[in-house]
Amino acid sequence: MEKNEKKFAGFRMSGFSMLAVMLLLLVGGVWLLTQAMPVWGGLCLLLFVLCLPGFMMIEPNEARVMLFFGVYKGTLNDNGFWWVNPFYAKKKMTYRARNLDIEPIKVNDKAGNPVMIGLVLVWRVKDTYKAMFEIDSQETSGVRAVPVKGGVVAVQQRETLASRMAAYQNFVSVQSDAALRSLAGEYAYDNNESSDEVTLRSGGEEINDRLEHELNSRLAISGIEVVEARINYLAYAPEIAAVMLRRQQAAAIISAREKIVEGAVTMVQMALDRLAAEKVVDLDEDKKAAMVSNLLVVLCADEQAQPVVNTGTLHQ
Repeated sequence: MEKNEKKFAGFRMSGFSMLAVMLLLLVGGVWLLTQAMPVWGGLCLLLFVLCLPGFMMIEPNEARVMLFFGVYKGTLNDNGFWWVNPFYAKKKMTYRARNLDIEPIKVNDKAGNPVMIGLVLVWRVKDTYKAMFEIDSQETSGVRAVPVKGGVVAVQQRETLASRMAAYQNFVSVQSDAALRSLAGEYAYDNNESSDEVTLRSGGEEINDRLEHELNSRLAISGIEVVEARINYLAYAPEIAAVMLRRQQAAAIISAREKIVEGAVTMVQMALDRLAAEKVVDLDEDKKAAMVSNLLVVLCADEQAQPVVNTGTLHQ
């Protein structure tokens, strides 16, 4: 992601050093006034007042976007207590990571089946220039209705860091919804043909990496970076969930039957080979067929077989 953010190169000094200078101005101004020198005393006090807005404190993972009468002068992100030209507008910004939990939405997968899919992601501001000037956050800090006696007055709210971050979160939420719909349309929910095709259900890390890449490409214009994105909810839509469940159950039953038949045939073959090798009984083809039929019935039946003992034929 190309960065437009640049380091603030303007004059700055330690806030503690400037605080000492300010105290000298204040004391000097008061002293000059008491010495009947109002012009110099007033000038010192005026400088004291004008310099007050130049102080600022920057905490870890915070920054200030510096503007001089509308011109971007850089971003100051060095931690500490600083003093800069008081005529700079200092827009507060944070690099701290934030979570966003996207509620499950209904989309169509590659096969056209409606599915419910949701995600959770971790995002943060990476480029303060793009985040400040490429996204319109004024709507979250616009006009607020304030009830007063006799009616309601509209008050213009000041844009704050909280309102700015709320606008960014809303932007990320909308783009995440679009990215999730786009991703779901490229993959099937599940693979019922048992091939090696990647699906939403079996893709795992590959699907999450693809989702993260899709989100970052959409959010590049805003200077926002997705640190991690994961699908945290995946299910068929309610209207087809019951049908798909029966389909999955049928597929499981067929797979189990295949294993049972494969094992039964192997056991029958072993029995015939063992009888022939140890010469326990000499079976012709008809008796072998009957034995195979009986063994398969016993081994493949859902219920336990009931033995029938042949005691011979009764003669009158």
